Amino acid sequence: MALAPLVVTPGDPMGIGPEVAVRALIETDADAVMIGDVDALRKFAPHVVQVTSLAPGKGLRAMAPTPGSEPVEVRAIRDAVAACLSGAARGMVTGPIHKARLAERGFHHAGHTEFLGELCGVEHPVMAFTGGEFRVVLVTVHLPLRAVADAVTLEAVTHTVRTAHRALRAQLGITAPRLLVCGLNPHAGDGGVLGMEEIEVIAPAVQALRAEGIDARGPVSAETAFADPAASDMIVAMYHDQGLAPLKRGDFGRSVNWTLGLPIVRTSVDHGTADALYGTGRARPDSMIAAIRLAERLTSAPS
Repeated sequence: MALAPLVVTPGDPMGIGPEVAVRALIETDADAVMIGDVDALRKFAPHVVQVTSLAPGKGLRAMAPTPGSEPVEVRAIRDAVAACLSGAARGMVTGPIHKARLAERGFHHAGHTEFLGELCGVEHPVMAFTGGEFRVVLVTVHLPLRAVADAVTLEAVTHTVRTAHRALRAQLGITAPRLLVCGLNPHAGDGGVLGMEEIEVIAPAVQALRAEGIDARGPVSAETAFADPAASDMIVAMYHDQGLAPLKRGDFGRSVNWTLGLPIVRTSVDHGTADALYGTGRARPDSMIAAIRLAERLTSAPS
């Protein structure tokens, strides 16, 4: 019996999402249906075939999202999640949305991850990335830097590591995942000289996780964590740029956003709408290609 197709949401129709979506599907020849603004997709591939239902197949196929007052990219995400939850699709791959433009139109979520959590009934989905030699999972995501320390709690660290551990086992088939937990402060606090979060929060979290049988080690400084790709299966970063700056330095434009803790598979590009590249022909589909290939891998792995 054929697997259900993937669904791809191209994202903001005025960004590069439609272009990279059609180019990636041409290159990968993936069994996938795009859900979004069909006219926007046809600007980059006039031969896109509009369909009205999801079924296994090949070729460039697209569905218009359910009619409504929300922006087309938001309605597309809702439909894609519903398709995954019902089993009509086996996973979803998302293109970039423009958060500021959506906020002006009443979209109150900080980004895809928070919206997906609401749609799936998951209070705290976890953002992870894969790229090049590293996998990274984030304890805090879209926060001002001055708010990060308060958000790094024992509960947040243990939830993030447990969620990552489950995903590595269930979706990637890693039997005994090794997770390297970063400190928050330079040099992982230097024994309390540069901050107490490592002593008061992160180290106790790691001890609790190890007591559960999870191979978590740390806290270690971020510079140490990223020094040896072979030292772990995933690096646990305390905040956005701590984890993503080194990861994207080695694989920018080809890394993949992977949401953990959802009852569905969701991968995404690692970039924004890149409005300045819209229609120039210079947008590269590498990250969308990688996101599609990871979604294919995750949905064919044993659960």
